[in-house]
Amino acid sequence: MELEKKDIETRKDIQLLVDTFYAKAREDELIGPIFNGVIKDKWPEHLEKLYRFWETVLLYKRSYRGSPFMPHSKLPIKKEHFDQWLKLFQETLDEHFTGKIADDAKWRSEKMAEMFQFKLEYYQGTDKKPLL
Repeated sequence: MELEKKDIETRKDIQLLVDTFYAKAREDELIGPIFNGVIKDKWPEHLEKLYRFWETVLLYKRSYRGSPFMPHSKLPIKKEHFDQWLKLFQETLDEHFTGKIADDAKWRSEKMAEMFQFKLEYYQGTDKKPLL
């Protein structure tokens, strides 16, 4: 049975996106061990932070404060990890949502993956440390 798709409009929609995506990511052979190894038993807290992050980014509700790059700056992740993250994230969007905000989520996820990858490659190749 095909799910009825709609655009991302509420925090409940954000929770569906985040919960569904991270259920896949946690089981994924490539990125699952990285997520599970870092987050361990703190998944409820991490998911709550991600709800706030995506609610701020997509719905413009200022519920997230912080710098998402820093926690990722020391992780052993490379292009193939970003490619898999992006594939699963956009697959999850396509399964559940359609519309302007869903399209924006795809674009923003591409830009975030691109920016994180660029910054990680830069910092991993030098002795410089990120400021934030």
